[in-house]
Amino acid sequence: MADQQDEPISSKPWYAEGLKFECTQCGNCCTGAPGAVWISEDELQDIADHLNKSIGEVRLMHTRIVRGRLSLREYANGDCVFFDGESRGCTIYEARPIQCRTWPFWRSNIASSKDWQETQRECPGAGQGNFVSLEEIEHRASQIEL
Repeated sequence: MADQQDEPISSKPWYAEGLKFECTQCGNCCTGAPGAVWISEDELQDIADHLNKSIGEVRLMHTRIVRGRLSLREYANGDCVFFDGESRGCTIYEARPIQCRTWPFWRSNIASSKDWQETQRECPGAGQGNFVSLEEIEHRASQIEL
């Protein structure tokens, strides 16, 4: 039997040349189907500081436990508790959790080009605007495990 050499498998992800993204401030990532916005204790403190409230008050009024983890609350329609429907903006933008800061470069959104195409259907800024390098995509994706 002759030796067969496999073709080298690329270690580069499908998005190795980078992707485009520019936030359009549409609010789609803050609304829609129910989900979870995971927050750490440090992020909870940042939100409390931003709102000039105690961490206990913010925990009680704005968080919930989901599958054993701390998450921001949502309204019945799935909107984040910190989403302002009138302005379509985040009322804690400067203190928003890392999950929000890294959108749309979550592992689940960039796992395949098909996943990215689905993200583009939901997010008008995905695939548009500014070029985001492989290094920046990887940095953002590594910051949170959903």
